[in-house]
Amino acid sequence: MLEKYFNYKQHKTDFKTEVTAGFTTFLTMAYIMFLNPLILSDGGFDFGGVFTATILAAALACFIMGFYGKTWPIGLAPGMGLNAFIAFGVCKGMGYSPAEALGAVFVAGMVFLIISLTPLRAWIINSIPRSLKLGIGAGIGLFLAIIGFEIMGVTADHPVTLVTLGNLKSPIVLLGCFAFVSMIILEKLKVKGNIIIGILVFSIIAWVSGIAKFNGVVGAIPPMTHLMTFDLSAALSASMITVVFTLFFVDFFDTAGTLTSVANVAGKVDSKGNVKDIERAMLSDSVGTVAGSMLGTSNVTSYVESGAGVKEGGKTGMTSIVIGVCFLLCLFFAPLATSLPKEIDGAALVYVSILFVRNIVNIEWDDIGESAPAVIAMIAMPLTYSISTGMALAFISYALIKLGSGKVKGVSPAIWLIAILGTISIAI
Repeated sequence: MLEKYFNYKQHKTDFKTEVTAGFTTFLTMAYIMFLNPLILSDGGFDFGGVFTATILAAALACFIMGFYGKTWPIGLAPGMGLNAFIAFGVCKGMGYSPAEALGAVFVAGMVFLIISLTPLRAWIINSIPRSLKLGIGAGIGLFLAIIGFEIMGVTADHPVTLVTLGNLKSPIVLLGCFAFVSMIILEKLKVKGNIIIGILVFSIIAWVSGIAKFNGVVGAIPPMTHLMTFDLSAALSASMITVVFTLFFVDFFDTAGTLTSVANVAGKVDSKGNVKDIERAMLSDSVGTVAGSMLGTSNVTSYVESGAGVKEGGKTGMTSIVIGVCFLLCLFFAPLATSLPKEIDGAALVYVSILFVRNIVNIEWDDIGESAPAVIAMIAMPLTYSISTGMALAFISYALIKLGSGKVKGVSPAIWLIAILGTISIAI
């Protein structure tokens, strides 16, 4: 039945290849099960509740992508970057509760869903300059890096310089540093699942040496503390407009960029540069975000790590279904998740930040009018500790540069609109 539904023969694949591809992609993104609860718990979320929500949201989104997307071998789960924005920006920084933050995720997901069903999808994707997209992505990476260093203990607060070197004499901090280096080495050696391997190996060293406490491997599934607790009252208020916009914007363009990247690897781009069936994939992604907010986690998005499975031969939605099944099998691993030292989890966060930053090579560096706003986004996000502020400053500067240099022709109305909204958000 599955062979007929996914038409393996037409796509030149088979069940075994799809299973191998799905498992490969799962290994490359399994770290989210541990990192997402860790990050959101810093914003007041319940660790166990987010652990369960993360797995269920990932599995559900993968199943939707598999059965509806059908030709997309994509893995989905709560995305890195926006989870940190929710925890450190919205909850800790702005003082909103987890329920109010989840309300904003729900609204952003609904906006994404509606736009995915209309021609606005293509207009928005084509409206934002490539350099700005890349700069915002790199800024999110640097934002993750500064959080990751803090979690690792590599940096510490300082009353004068604001940040300084942490206690590198601490054995657990050193283990985190070695874990980070090991992830890079494994990547260089093309070992699949380098992040999860690094986390588990160095966590075992910490447990055996007595540096960290081991709570077990399997146990009861944690209750879904945040199930259907999202609060829409704050999300629909004027003060949350920029938050909702940021959640939508980053999720939308992260998804579009990921799908385009995977499509290139999978041969889903036609001679005119159009991506086949992208509307099905984006719709599946947006439904995943809405469902995730109901389950109790941040925006669900497509993972660029899906390219690993595509390289293993994955060509249909069966790959996504295998990824979803793998996530579900991990529901009982909550004790293991609580046993992982945060310093080693932080190392994984710093590693992921590199994946965000490395695309700056494609920014138009020869045109300072394009590169300067991108750099502003990169610098402002970590230094203001806010993705939304960094985005606002980038769009405002881009609009002012175009206006001042007399090059307003060809600038999309979306740029002016976002710049105005950004100015209002900063002013209030």
